[in-house]
Amino acid sequence: MELPVPANSVQPQRPVSVVMATPEELSGSGLCLGCGTLDSPPHYDFYADSVAWGRRRRCRASLHQLYADPLIPGVTEDKCSAPVYKWTAGGDSSDEDEGEQTEPPPDPPRFGWIQGVMIRCMLNIWGVILYLRLPWITAQAGVGLTWVIILLSSFITGITGLSTSAIATNGKVKGGGTYFLISRSLGPELGGSIGLIFAFANAVAVSMHTVGFAETVTDLMHENGVVIVDRVNDIRIIGVVTVTCLLGVSLAGMAWESKAQILFFLVIMVSFVNYIVGTIVPASPQRQARGFFSYKVDIFAANFVPGWRGAEGSFFGMFSIFFPSATGILAGANISGDLKNPTVAIPRGTLMAILWTTMSYLIISATIGACVVRDASGLINDSVSVSSEDCDGFSCLYGWDFSECVSNKSCSYGLINYYQSMSLVSAFSPLISAGIFAATLSSALACLVSAPKVFQCLCQDKLYPLIGFFGKGYGRNAEPLRGYMLTYCIAVCFILIAAELNSIAPIISNFFLCSYSLINFSCFYASLTNSPGWRPSFRFYNKWLSLLGSVCCVVIMFLLTWWSALIAFGVVFFLMGYTLYKKPEVNWGSSVQAGSYNLALTHCVGLNQVQDHVKNFRPQCLVLTGPPTRRPALVDLVHALTKGLSLMMCGNVVTATSSPAALHKAHTDSHVTWLNQRKVKSFYRGVVAPELRSGVNMLLQGAGLGRIRPNVLVMGLKTDWSSDEPHAAHEYVSVLHDAFDLQYGVCVLRMTEGLDSSHPSQSYMNPSFRGQTENMNTISSPSCIQTNTTYSVCVDPEVQPKTVFQKKHGKKTIDIYWLSDDGGLTLLLPYLLTRRKRWLKCKVRVFVGGDTEKREEQRAEVLALIKKFRLGFHDVEVLPDVYQHPQPENVRQFENTLRRFRLETNIKQDCDTEAQRQQEPWMITDQDLERNKAKSLRQIRLNEVLQDISRDAALIIITMPVSRRGVCPSSLFLAWLDFLSRDLQPPVLLVRGNQENVLTFYCQ
Repeated sequence: MELPVPANSVQPQRPVSVVMATPEELSGSGLCLGCGTLDSPPHYDFYADSVAWGRRRRCRASLHQLYADPLIPGVTEDKCSAPVYKWTAGGDSSDEDEGEQTEPPPDPPRFGWIQGVMIRCMLNIWGVILYLRLPWITAQAGVGLTWVIILLSSFITGITGLSTSAIATNGKVKGGGTYFLISRSLGPELGGSIGLIFAFANAVAVSMHTVGFAETVTDLMHENGVVIVDRVNDIRIIGVVTVTCLLGVSLAGMAWESKAQILFFLVIMVSFVNYIVGTIVPASPQRQARGFFSYKVDIFAANFVPGWRGAEGSFFGMFSIFFPSATGILAGANISGDLKNPTVAIPRGTLMAILWTTMSYLIISATIGACVVRDASGLINDSVSVSSEDCDGFSCLYGWDFSECVSNKSCSYGLINYYQSMSLVSAFSPLISAGIFAATLSSALACLVSAPKVFQCLCQDKLYPLIGFFGKGYGRNAEPLRGYMLTYCIAVCFILIAAELNSIAPIISNFFLCSYSLINFSCFYASLTNSPGWRPSFRFYNKWLSLLGSVCCVVIMFLLTWWSALIAFGVVFFLMGYTLYKKPEVNWGSSVQAGSYNLALTHCVGLNQVQDHVKNFRPQCLVLTGPPTRRPALVDLVHALTKGLSLMMCGNVVTATSSPAALHKAHTDSHVTWLNQRKVKSFYRGVVAPELRSGVNMLLQGAGLGRIRPNVLVMGLKTDWSSDEPHAAHEYVSVLHDAFDLQYGVCVLRMTEGLDSSHPSQSYMNPSFRGQTENMNTISSPSCIQTNTTYSVCVDPEVQPKTVFQKKHGKKTIDIYWLSDDGGLTLLLPYLLTRRKRWLKCKVRVFVGGDTEKREEQRAEVLALIKKFRLGFHDVEVLPDVYQHPQPENVRQFENTLRRFRLETNIKQDCDTEAQRQQEPWMITDQDLERNKAKSLRQIRLNEVLQDISRDAALIIITMPVSRRGVCPSSLFLAWLDFLSRDLQPPVLLVRGNQENVLTFYCQ
């Protein structure tokens, strides 16, 4: 029995081929894996999307293969049917193994949590602010408030670290870093926007750190009298040369880049040790003149309280300057694809980096605040006797009088005046300069590596156009060489405009903060949705703490610079809007999807407590389209009625016995894809049933959820009822009766050119109305299920035919023949149509039947009623001639149509006629014709009126007649509908409500 293979298991040295063993071979081998069945014990291959080298992947048997009859051909012939294998060592003679390598491919370099995450994050967190600004912040805010600033910053980054750890341990993390974490949690809309600006921010950060290095080098050169051109151009030249060297290190591979980072880390460590040693060494007179006196309790007490100076002298001013030095915690996550085990390395390395850097900030601020005074002149002549009474100031206790420079504000040294205080304190000042170089170059190198990695993953997801070129990887580690060159070009461009970096820096900081905010929100939202898929192995997080961290990041963005925060959010919302508009075809199981489900479920359950009211009635339509591609006109009409208003559900009944092929045909996603591409907001529901009527009944009773369920059935008119099999016509009418039994309203659409796009001259509701029986034969193949049928439907999502309901109708008319009161559905539907742009200019005419003598009185009565409904219909006409006799030739044509269904009867054959009627309920007797004569003549006459009045209308809506069950045969009823709507150029919609009010003129 084969043991499960973990993801990072040792690869075999020889190729191992795998051959499936049949159950018979297995039982003869003496093994009992599944006891001769296709069942298999749990295995890694069943859940992984990749497989170790030299092994063929196992496949779990499908449910159909487990329970289906094995004697049926094709059931167990699938390539992935059996999870049982017989192992052979490298001797398989199959053609597909002839070209296999004899040795496994070498693994690309992978890093552990220390080298790959902790050191990288610490180097990115430590920067120029640590060396050049932390002593100044300590002098301004005092040691106490500086600790508050440090701890507050670390609290925010710590929360972000906890959230990052939770997200990173909720499944296998691949390359893409911050973008991968956010996009797979919050979806492509926010993830894509953050990924793009985060990659750009890292690219610009390369130039910022490089310029910091170049400025330090330029200052040292000028101190020694070395000038290339001038200060600004010297910075540009040194910066371009430096970033070019860093690019060479990056292109050499991650292994060389990691070695360079270790070298920088060692240099910084040496500079820290050098600084600590310097605080212990007794101060020389020259150093005392500059304000350094080694550890003194009085100095620590004086520096513990704030000493605000200048325009930036405030708590939030110091916080805004210091906080960017606490960022950089995502440097390890950004190279997640290069880590041995990201789910372990990212949480452990990130949190340890935050801990150690926080401790280093606290130690440096406390030690330097205990050793250096705020103000010093740097002049040896300012020394005085300790007992001198003329000396005024704190430094007099140590034999120095700096009162003159303090009063004149001309002190050049001291914590608050001299940015190089750490060099002053250190035992050997050049090591501090080396630390500054290491901090700036390591941060620049980390950003130079992070930006292409993040951008490569974004390009491969194809969320935005014109960037796919940069997604290609090279080498065994898929290095984004094109991304490196793009990042290099961006960095060089910003180095050449170095004078503008002071205004760009706040925007970059806010982009990073925006990323931190969304990571915290991702963790909060994923926890809030309570999705079963949210199972992070890192348990030390809290959703409310993550929410607090997200809010704090947003607040800090506006505290830093409000205008750059608005720019950051503007870019995010613009890119998010673009993604929402384009709707990329990706499905990552994001927490947004889980939240949408929770929200929909909550509202659906909440509707159960709300009673139906006529004011809130909405026509929720179940549309019997079959495959929606077959009847685009029916889809477009109902979409015009329900768009942004109510439920639309396209129903498809596949008449066949239950089988994988039939189920696949009914539930294929291609129908939903076609609807989405047509921008039709509709659900799709397919069912498999032995006959059409039972399938439609399943839809009528089972479609919907709670209060959100259909109440109107929409279908096409069966126009070939006279030539088709009689049973099909009877089944069609039975569907209408079933809908009435379930209190559905019914709408039947007829168009001259037909509804079925595959049969332009006909208008069918479902293929089975033609009396065809689909022969479903299932053939198993290695990767899919193929279906051979006598009737096939080609679903091409790209084909989007135009219909009359997608055109603007100008000032044509919508003619409503409100001949019977069905509760108001006949009036409500055209009112909803006139709210759409395509029908807005159409004039609505309402026709009602009446008497010639009371014509005006009846017109005023109907018009007053319609005005109370506030529908905006003002054109009402009374038609007394609808009750006149039709033309004799039309009556004869109607009778000739029914001749095929006539059942001749006489007195002697009454018993035989009744028996035949029971067997063939669609047959028409003389008694049936006599009982329904008035209704028959009325439908014929109505068609004559329609052809006379509404020949140029955009749409005709008529109250549909109702056939009484057992009194009117199905063929006679179909003859009514056919003659009522025949020979009319405009589309005809026959409407019948369920006799319950859907309109009211009351306000409660």
